[in-house]
Amino acid sequence: MHSLTLPIQRNPLATREDLQAAVNQLCLPLLPYYSEGKARLRLGATASGCTGATAELEGFSRVLWGLAPLAAGGGKSELWETVREGIRNGTDPAHREYWGEAADYDQKLVEMAAIGLALALAPDQIWEPLQEPERQRLYQWLQQINHRKLHDCNWLLFQVVVNLGFRAVGLPYDQALMHRNLDRIDAFSLSDGWYSDGRDAHCDYYGPFAIHYCCLIYAVFMEKEDPERSALYKERAASFAKDFIHWFAGDGSALPFGRSLAYRFTQAAFWSAMAYADVEAYPMGVMKGIILRNLRWWFRQPIFQADGTLTIGYAYPNLIMAENYNAPGSPYWALKTFLPLALQADHPFWQAEELPLPKLAASAVQAESRQIVHRQDERNHVVAFNAGHKATNEHTHTSAKYEKFAYSNVFGFSVPRAEWGLAQGAFDSMLALSEEDNLYRVKRTAEEYSIQENVIYMKWKPWRDVEVRTWIVSGAPWHVRVHCIRSNRSLVAAEGGFALGIENRDVEAGDRWHAVPEESKLVASSYLGASGVIRLLGGGGAHLVHPNANTNLIHPRTVIPTIATTLAPGTTWLATGVYGQPGKEDGLGQWSHPPYLELTAEELLVYFGTSTKEAARIELG
Repeated sequence: MHSLTLPIQRNPLATREDLQAAVNQLCLPLLPYYSEGKARLRLGATASGCTGATAELEGFSRVLWGLAPLAAGGGKSELWETVREGIRNGTDPAHREYWGEAADYDQKLVEMAAIGLALALAPDQIWEPLQEPERQRLYQWLQQINHRKLHDCNWLLFQVVVNLGFRAVGLPYDQALMHRNLDRIDAFSLSDGWYSDGRDAHCDYYGPFAIHYCCLIYAVFMEKEDPERSALYKERAASFAKDFIHWFAGDGSALPFGRSLAYRFTQAAFWSAMAYADVEAYPMGVMKGIILRNLRWWFRQPIFQADGTLTIGYAYPNLIMAENYNAPGSPYWALKTFLPLALQADHPFWQAEELPLPKLAASAVQAESRQIVHRQDERNHVVAFNAGHKATNEHTHTSAKYEKFAYSNVFGFSVPRAEWGLAQGAFDSMLALSEEDNLYRVKRTAEEYSIQENVIYMKWKPWRDVEVRTWIVSGAPWHVRVHCIRSNRSLVAAEGGFALGIENRDVEAGDRWHAVPEESKLVASSYLGASGVIRLLGGGGAHLVHPNANTNLIHPRTVIPTIATTLAPGTTWLATGVYGQPGKEDGLGQWSHPPYLELTAEELLVYFGTSTKEAARIELG
């Protein structure tokens, strides 16, 4: 067993014991932050959209996503007595730390799911030690979820998980409600095992780490009682795994895309649920490798406070990218990835040797997520070219999280810091348009889209009377973007390439980056990689935008090569070659500056084996 006095960064995360230790390494630093009655976890001063009391309940409950599997598999934690005291007081209407009555669509309903899972997995820790009046108060408080309205999305599964908990400890549960909700979740099911997070909604991480995750837990607990539905959930998950594996690189990093990225290593929770449900879309050793490498990657990032508690952010603390529902305790949803700890030591998952990713196609069309995913395995690079969606969920920075042309696990993506100009807007992998007033608009939805082989087409309108048709010829390290812009107004257009990190905590001798600007092209490079743009069609010149700090999810300081031009009223064609190449370690801890392909516009088109007309499949007028 690892000494819990060691930082989690030194945990090798190779064995079952290592992961048991990791749960405690993540959770024990929370002990000083429990309230006097232990029913609330007070981790910080920042607020979210819910009340402060509910945010503190959120912190309390989310710890159970890790503690419950740990206990189910025989692991120990000194936190359990604290948790039990919190449950006694939090469910007691007479206590000052009572969690309160839940309203329709209340965040409390979300947090009930973790307690429901704990009832199902670890009743000896959370149910059996309670006295009968305490049990009844817990049941009555959780029962509220069966009488409240929930958002028509992954939230419906929280009712299912709570009722699974009731069933596991012999309490009355609402089977009809469970089946109604699961039937509704079926309406979100798409082809190839994908789910949208609601009817006609986005396909993002909520499919794997919420919908598939809960459905696979249902499949385990209800396999005998509901074998048909349980088998269907396993079949869908196995099908989805064939696409989702492309979102992971060999070094453990995964594709940042969509909302709730502050949940960090929940990226791998789908594979944890697959192992828990004994679904082998890939050998257990492959799924084990995805989980362990993802955890290792995350624990190498500066995501912790000095006291070992998690921060809000992605690869570093960052409130700019957060959603309105991100409270200080929110990131502990990431503990869902420790579900395999509920498996006994002799389970095939724990007996399997950790294996690397299998050989995957260099390019894969994922129709339901409206993406083409390209891989550069020799550089641990995954980049998804994205068509966007007809609707928006209107969460924070939705355009940046769902509508960029490309998303990369190495370059990350950026969100706006404010509304004034290119530096505040941080428009990487986007075409930004302005009415010459320094206020820019980007693609917020896609009215039309299609994917044919390696070409994505979309039509979008930044204003009612401005229409943009965009074609992306996907590829790595190069891709081409072509735009046809029809406008009755004069505009400024800025085409942003990948955001390149220009410094890192591991660099001691300054920034170590440089840029080579020319009139029609620009490349910036550092030991992290290279990012460049070449003007192929249209006017304007190449510029290096220095975005505001902390706009990128992975690198606190970046530069964005950008082609900027002015557009007269009428129809204008633009085409840009975009280059993104990660650095590569030489095995001695040194990183090469990747070569920038010095191509003319004509040579770049030959690189794709086509002409501009054929690449975009359009007539250029």
